[in-house]
Amino acid sequence: MRRAIALAARGLGSTSPNPVVGCVITDAAGRTVGAGFHQRAGGPHAEVHALREAGGSARGGTAYVTLEPCNHTGRTGPCAQALIDAGITRVVYAVADPTPQATGGADALRAAGVQVERGLLADEAEAGNIAWLSSVRLGRPYVLWKYAATLDGRIAAADGTSRWISSPESRADVHRLRAEADAVIVGSGTARADDPHLAVRGIEGAVQPLRVVVDTEATAVKPGARVLDDAAPTLIAIAEDAATDLTDVVRLPRDGHGLSVPALLAALYERGVRSVLLEGGPALAGSFVEAGAVDTVVGYLAPVLLGAGRPALADAGITTITEALRLDMTEAVRIGPDLRVTATVSTTSRGA
Repeated sequence: MRRAIALAARGLGSTSPNPVVGCVITDAAGRTVGAGFHQRAGGPHAEVHALREAGGSARGGTAYVTLEPCNHTGRTGPCAQALIDAGITRVVYAVADPTPQATGGADALRAAGVQVERGLLADEAEAGNIAWLSSVRLGRPYVLWKYAATLDGRIAAADGTSRWISSPESRADVHRLRAEADAVIVGSGTARADDPHLAVRGIEGAVQPLRVVVDTEATAVKPGARVLDDAAPTLIAIAEDAATDLTDVVRLPRDGHGLSVPALLAALYERGVRSVLLEGGPALAGSFVEAGAVDTVVGYLAPVLLGAGRPALADAGITTITEALRLDMTEAVRIGPDLRVTATVSTTSRGA
């Protein structure tokens, strides 16, 4: 199962709106005879890749799958039936499929006489597929907010300069995050200040994410902006009443000082986006936090002090310590000279 989880991770960034899934098949004697992962939406599922590699050796064997085999016909057939047809006699899966149209694979397998077990390395499999699972459960894309700051929490100096606070190693790691996301979002402030490109660089075979600029008044993204080139698809989110000559836009209702974050996420979800990397500045991050739309935070902390300058997070609607958004630390690792800290929103902060 651990190998299946590692295989599933190879599909990050290229399978949406489908999940990442890995599968390993052993024969009747327990020898590994097939392995595969879901590589792209519309293509064969992990079980099919593994069964093709196993061939006739799958008969009487066991399939280890990170997600409950699906039981519906979409662009591909039901994996539960494929396992049954191949003569698999035992299926071990880590996490149940939460989608109404795909669930029931375990029941179909049992009805065909296949021994089914659930829960092996469930926590590890859940973590590897957290973006897709969260999007299904929440009905919106999973949001990872990334920022780079000094140890005293500044993302820019008092004069506005910010290049470079973080190290080359950290900046390269951000491209990995982009490659694993379906969309990358920045706001109008970042668009004006940095003219960002937002495409993935340095990762061979990466599927480019949708580049999204939240430009409420349609004034920040000008013709010739780097984000408008053909390196990756781009969507400009503007207010319903904003005037623009740009074509790749989505018009959204206003909410407070900017656009409605829930409306933005709903529009992206309709486009098949299941995971978002939020790279915008402190104002946009504050809007997402205030809307309850941040699931994980990744901070790159550089061994630098500024003492003044822009904070990593602006007003997020939090006025007292009891309203603080509490996070659960999941990882702290060195990236070059920097420290990468990963934390997820705790269940108490979500009101669970």
